[in-house]
Amino acid sequence: MPSSSLILSRRDLDFLLNEWLDVESLTKRARFTEHSRETFDAVLDLAEQIATEHFAPHNRKADENEPRMVDGKVQLIPEVAEALTVFAEAGLMAGEFDEEFGGMQLPHVVGQAVFAWFKAANVGTSAYPFLTMGNARLLLAHGSREQIDTYVAPEIEGRWFGTMALSEPQAGSSLSDITTKAVPQDDGTYRLTGNKMWISGGDHELTENIVHLVLAKIPGGPPGVKGISLFIVPKFLVNADGSLGERNDVVLAGLNHKMGYRGTTNTLLNFGEGVHTPGGRAGAVGYLVGEQHRGLTYMFHMMNEARIGVGMGATVLGYTGYLHALEYARTRTQGRPPAGKDPATPMVPIVEHADVRRMLLAAKSYAEGGLALGLYCARLVDEEQTAETADERARAHLLLEMLTPIAKAWPSQWGPVADDLAIQVHGGYGYTRDYPVEQFYRDNRLNPIHEGTQGVQSLDLLGRKVVMQGGAGLALLGETITATTARAAGTQWAGFAADLDAAVARLASVTATLWGAGDPDVTLANSHVYLEAAGHLVVAWLWLEQALAAEAGTTDFHEGKRAAARYFWRWELPRTRAWFDLLESLDRTVLDTRDAWL
Repeated sequence: MPSSSLILSRRDLDFLLNEWLDVESLTKRARFTEHSRETFDAVLDLAEQIATEHFAPHNRKADENEPRMVDGKVQLIPEVAEALTVFAEAGLMAGEFDEEFGGMQLPHVVGQAVFAWFKAANVGTSAYPFLTMGNARLLLAHGSREQIDTYVAPEIEGRWFGTMALSEPQAGSSLSDITTKAVPQDDGTYRLTGNKMWISGGDHELTENIVHLVLAKIPGGPPGVKGISLFIVPKFLVNADGSLGERNDVVLAGLNHKMGYRGTTNTLLNFGEGVHTPGGRAGAVGYLVGEQHRGLTYMFHMMNEARIGVGMGATVLGYTGYLHALEYARTRTQGRPPAGKDPATPMVPIVEHADVRRMLLAAKSYAEGGLALGLYCARLVDEEQTAETADERARAHLLLEMLTPIAKAWPSQWGPVADDLAIQVHGGYGYTRDYPVEQFYRDNRLNPIHEGTQGVQSLDLLGRKVVMQGGAGLALLGETITATTARAAGTQWAGFAADLDAAVARLASVTATLWGAGDPDVTLANSHVYLEAAGHLVVAWLWLEQALAAEAGTTDFHEGKRAAARYFWRWELPRTRAWFDLLESLDRTVLDTRDAWL
C-alpha cells in the first residue's frame, strides 16, 4: 500500500514511473537486465525509509544550528554525518554507477526518483552526496584512468566527497572573468592560486577528503572562456597506494550565512595562500582533467546534470510544502460555506473553501508538473545513453539540450510559488516557525539563483538552444508536443490539445519574430518572458501527457490528476498568450530604461 508521507507522494512516483514513463521497459536493455519492477520498487522503498528516519528528523535542527567555523574548521550538527553514513552504507551513493565501481546500474530516471526523497526530506544534508555523485560522473566521463581509480572509487563509497569550484568573488556567473591561475610544473602537476566563492560543500569534517573540481586559467592560454581549464585539487594529496598524504594548499576563508539551505556549508576558499606548502612550496597542487583550455566544456557535464537536479530539488521542496498544506487544510477548521452561514453549525475544514482549493490545485499543478518535467528529462538521459539506435540516442540528446534550461528554471520559479501558497494556506501560522512551510520556502529560494540564475537560463534558451543546428531543437520539441496532442484527438482533452497546438505554433512564430529583429539586444531584452512562456507550454504538455495516462483510472488519485490537468489548461496555459503578445511586440521598455531613471 503506498505511503501517505508528507515528504513526497509514493503513489505519484509510481504513476509517473510506471503508468506514464514505463520504466520497466528499460530492463530489456543490456545495461539494466539485472533489474525489474521489483528491484526498482525495493530501492524506492529503501530511499523513503532512510529519508524518513535519518534525513527528515534533523531538517529543522540543521536550519536552526547552521554550520560554524571554529579554529579554521567547520562544525556541523552530528546528525548530518550520521545520516550520510547510513546513505552511503546502503549503497545509494553508487546507485546509478557501473557494477565495476560497486554500483547498481539503476536507470537515471529511477535514480532521480530515489534521490528526490532525500532532497525533499532534507535538502541541506542531501547536497553533499548530490555534488559528489556529479563530481564522480564528470571524472568518469573526462578523467584519466588513473584519476578515476584514485578519486572516483572513494567518492562512490562515500569516504570522500566532491565539489565544483567555479565562481569567484569578482566574477559571479561571468566565468570568462575568473582569475584563478594554474601554473604547470615539471612533474606534470599544476600549482593553483586564487579565490573561489559560493562553493557548496567546500569544507567540512564529514569525510576523509574533499575532491575539488576547480576552473582556472593556464598562463598564456586564450582569453575568456576558451582559456579555462579544469583541475582536480584534493583537500589532502593522495599517495600512490591511495592513502592520504600532505594537506594541500586549500584554505577555508569563510562561510556564507544563508537565508535557507543552511545545512550545506557554503564557502569561500583560498588556493595557494601558503598556509599549507605541499612539497615545501606554496600553491595548491592540481591535476589537469582532459586537455588544456577545455575546462568549461568538461564542467558543463556536471553543471547540466546539476541544473536538472536543482530543478528537481525545487520541485520536491514545493511538493513537500504542498503536502503539508494539504494535510493542514484537511484538519484545520475555520468558517462556514457561503450558503451555510448559521453560526450554530460546526465550522468546516478549510479545504471546503473554494479559494483554499484554488491554492492547493495551483500548488499541486506546479509540484506534480515539475516532477513530471524532471523525471521526463531523466528518462531522456537514459535514452541518449542506452537507446538501441544512433538516431534515437541523438534525438534524445537534442531534446534534452533543448529542455535543460527549462528543467532548471521552471521548477525554480514555480516550486517556491508552491511553498508560498503553502504558507498562505496555513494563514498566520504559516508565517511562524511552528510549522515547517516557512523553512521550505527559505530553502527553495536559493534555486532560482544557483547553477545559473533565471536570467542565465533564459539567455541560454533563447540565445543558444532555440537557434542551435538551425532551430532543430525547437522543431523537435514542437514535433514531440504535437505527437501528444494528436493522441488526445477524440478524448475529453481535445480542447486542451487544440490550445496546446496553438501555443506551439505561437512559440515558433514568436521565436522567428524575435530573431528576425536583427538586433540581439532587442531579441534578448525580454528573454526571461520567453523562458516563462516556453516553460509553461512545456509543463502544460506534460500535464496533457499525465491526463492521457490517467484517462482510464477511476480512483481518487486519477481524478486528482485530471483535476490538476484541467486547472493547468484553464488557469495556467492562458498566461502564455500575454507573454507571447509582449514578446511579439519587440518591446524596448527594459532595454531603453536608463540607470538614472531607476
